[in-house]
Amino acid sequence: MSTQNETFGFTSFAETLGGRLAMVGFSLALITEVLTGQGIVGQLAALWSF
Repeated sequence: MSTQNETFGFTSFAETLGGRLAMVGFSLALITEVLTGQGIVGQLAALWSF
């Protein structure tokens, strides 16, 4: 068993951080949808129409 501290790959820290960032992003998408009344596709279309 390796006792070295791994910095790349599927480490516990990377998986935890990725999961937390996904939860934050999903929550922000839901909040934005409630505030604007448009889904994510409608928001992206409005953003790219400029």
